[in-house]
Parts: sequence; C-alpha cells; structure tokens
Amino acid sequence: MYFSGFAALLFSGAASAVAHAEQAKRDASQPYFDIYQGPNEQDSIINDPSTQLDYTLSGGEAYPNPYMSDRLGTTGPILISSTNLIESLAHFVRERVPERTVHAKGAGAHGWFEVTTPVAANYSMAKVFSEVGKRTPVTARFSTIAGNLGNADSVRDLRGLAFKLRTEDGILDWPFLNHPVFWLRDPAKFPHFIHSQKRNPQTNLLDHNNFWDYLSANNESIYQVMRTMSDLGTPYGFRHMNGFSGNTFRAVKENDTWVYIKTTAISDQGIRNNTNSEAIVQAGVNPDFGVQDLYDAIAAGNYPSWTIYWQTMTPQQAENYKYNILDLTKEWLVEDVPLQEIGRITLVQNPTNHFTEVEQIGFDPANMPYGLEPSEDPTLQARLFAYADAQRYRTGINSKQLPINCPLNPVANFLRDGAMSFNNQGNRPNFWSQQDFLSLAPRPYNDDNHTIWTGGAVKYLSTPTEADFDLPRIFWNGLSERDQNNLIYNVVWHLGQASDMAIRTKQCQIFYHVNATLGEAIAKGVNVTL
Repeated sequence: MYFSGFAALLFSGAASAVAHAEQAKRDASQPYFDIYQGPNEQDSIINDPSTQLDYTLSGGEAYPNPYMSDRLGTTGPILISSTNLIESLAHFVRERVPERTVHAKGAGAHGWFEVTTPVAANYSMAKVFSEVGKRTPVTARFSTIAGNLGNADSVRDLRGLAFKLRTEDGILDWPFLNHPVFWLRDPAKFPHFIHSQKRNPQTNLLDHNNFWDYLSANNESIYQVMRTMSDLGTPYGFRHMNGFSGNTFRAVKENDTWVYIKTTAISDQGIRNNTNSEAIVQAGVNPDFGVQDLYDAIAAGNYPSWTIYWQTMTPQQAENYKYNILDLTKEWLVEDVPLQEIGRITLVQNPTNHFTEVEQIGFDPANMPYGLEPSEDPTLQARLFAYADAQRYRTGINSKQLPINCPLNPVANFLRDGAMSFNNQGNRPNFWSQQDFLSLAPRPYNDDNHTIWTGGAVKYLSTPTEADFDLPRIFWNGLSERDQNNLIYNVVWHLGQASDMAIRTKQCQIFYHVNATLGEAIAKGVNVTL
C-alpha cells in the first residue's frame, strides 16, 4: 500500500514535471539570455541624476548606507562580512590604471572632421575623404609630454594633439605634436631621451644636467631644442597651437599610384604663447590652465577648430629633395612643399566622464583605413609597435573594445579572450574555419612594389652632419628681435640650472655653430668662455 501510494505520488509528480517542461519549451533559435542585457541596462542610466537612483553594491544589491560596516556591537571589531567596506577599499586601491610614461597630463573633447576640399580624395581612396561636406566623429586629446599626471600643463615642453577619427572603414588615429620635427631620428634613442627628462633615480628630482647632457651629445636635435626654447615651448593652453604629423605617410589611390604625405593641423584660434615668466606664473596660479581653458571654451559655445592640410611629394620629388624626407628632425618647408587644405576638425562636446573618455583613450598610428599607408620612416616604424603596446600595458589587451576606442564598423577577426573581453565575438570560430568561413574584403590596390630596397640589413646609427644646422639657422634668422631675445633668455634660464660646466660649454658650442651671436649671448648668460 505504501509502495503504490509512493508510486502514485512519484508518477503524478513526474507527469507534472513533464507538463511543466512542455510549457517551458522555447524556440531554440532565440537566445534564452542576452549577456548584454546587464551592460545595456547600466548604459541606459549612465546620465541619470543620483536622486533618481538607490545606492547598491557593485553586484546591484541594495545596501542601506555607503558609510555602514558590520561589527560586533558598537565598539567591537569590524567583521569580514562587511561587503560594502571591503568592496569599497579593494576598488579604491585599484582605481588607477598605469600612468602614461609620456603624454600623462591631458585634456580631451569630442567633435567632427569635415572634408572641406577635394584635395585628399585626389590622392587617397580612403572613404573618409570621399566628398566635400562629409563629417566623421572625432575625439581629441591634448597633452604635455615629459611630465607626470600632476604636472602643470603650462611648463616648457612639447605638446601632443591626438585625434581619433571613427571612419566607416575603421579607426584613423592622428597622433600629432605641436612641432613639425622631433628630438631624434634613431628610434632606439627615444627611451634615453625621455629618461633624461624624468626624475634622477637617486634624488628623485628633475635633473637639468641629465637633460642637457643628452642634448649636447646629440647634435641632430638642435632644431627641436631651439623651437622648444623659444616661446613656442610654452603655449597658452591647448587651443592656440598647431599640430604636425611629423612622420611621413603614404596616400594611395585605387590605381596603385601613391604620394608621400605629411599632415598639419593649423589652429583657427591663432598661435598664442606664454613667455617663460608668464608660464611660471600660470603654473603656480592654475596648474590645470590648459585643461580648464579647453573645457570652459566648449562649455561657453566657443568651439575650437583646426584646419587640416596635407603636404605631398611624389617618390621622384622625395628622392630629389634636399633633406631625407624620412628624417623626423627635418621638416618639409612650405615654400618647397605647399600646404593643401583637406578639411577641418571642430570640437563641440566636453567629456561626460574624464576617465572614461580621456584617460582610457588610446592612439595608434597603425590605425589607418585603406588609402593610407605608413612609410619607411624609422621612427614611425617604431611608433607602429610602441603606441599600441603602451595601451596593451595600460588598459589591457582588449583596450580597443573600450567604448572610447571602439570602431563604429563591424570587427571580425580571431583575437579572443584575455582580461576584460567585453565582446568575445560570440560563437564564431576562433580560427579561420572552413565550416564558417570569414570572408575577406577585396584588396583595393597592389602595394607589393611600393618600396624597392637598395641595400641589405645593417646595424645603423645616424651621424650628425652640417645639414642638421640648416633649419636651426633658418629658424633663428626668421625670429623677430623680441623672439630672439626671448630664446636667449629662455636657454640661459634652463641651461643655467645645469651645474656641470662641461655640459654647459658643449651646448654653448652647439648654439655658436648655429649662429655666433646666439652662442656668445648664451655663453655669457651661463658664465661660459668659448
């Protein structure tokens, strides 16, 4: 009797379970759960005011008060069950991603790039340039270079102007500097140069001997030295400076023809600089002046813009040019290679969250759609690796999945997994599978013969030559008397802080080789006899 009763109960339960299972059947072609439902929900409230939300833990659980902890009585020890406290402290000490080794201090904004002429379309098949009036979303980041995140942004230094264009064919990154040249042309020197501007490993102080030690031993940097020691080295904020690609790239058409290009961004606000004294005062009064000036201008509707130009050279013109066009210490003089307008960048929107939109953004000169290609410029070749690798270190192997770095067109490849993979490309194969074959976009042009090598592999280091002094002399002779005097004053002020007289003397000799008047004036100012 017991067994039959139990059997009846068992089978009646089974029947009930079968009925329930039938009701629970669903269309297997439709996902039962969307893993992006949670992220989409968080995105939907991202701009809601706090007054419309209740405090929760990071898992969404309600919690009565952000200041509360679990403890034994009112005087006893804190308990490990204090999830709110533990979560808060654990997150607090992990808030910072690694600071950029260079370009740490910065500001940013959003806007667009608008094609204003057909010039770029005449040289490149890239769709971003296809028609006049076409707009492409842009995020810009402006920065100082050598200093750390807490550095004053008015100090004497180069500045970065980086633009991320989200084109229909993928990301186009333009990482520019506010000078057309750089301190070096041999990329292996770069860590040494940057280390010379960082803190002394023993004293943890900025060491002027180290900076001038590097410069006096590397004469090819003299043009950049003079530009940086002029008032161009202390721009008035970020809006009043030009930007330059510096490196040489290629623009390519569908018919395989190509030209070398350099890109220039001219500030529509005009150039405005601080004197050395004004920069020092500004650093003390408001060390974040550049950040605030950009933010306040956009908030007031005073939208900053930069007109974008290309300089172009055919391979034949490049071969016959007076300077090596792949030398980053040399610029293409506009009287030789005219500027041709291609478009304008306008910034109209401030960040909603600085960390998300400015600190996490990463730039990579290797990000180029078809129609743009790198050249064999050795410093560019190094940057093609180093920029992306810096972001892999700072924000992770999947940093390009972050919203600020994410392209607007579909991404399909075989890069999978890794920390913080937000979009792991679903159930598509993680190899090039015959079963679910990933298509290939047609190769639009043949670049096999774009470069013809004339020598074998060698270990190479450039040697300074008399040609390295041409542009410094042109620059010096083009300065007004006031600007020449400011340059002398600025060099004396900075070089005078180097205590090593041998370094002072060697640097004064380099300035003297540029121009005798310049060298003698600086030598007198730093107590050196030439």
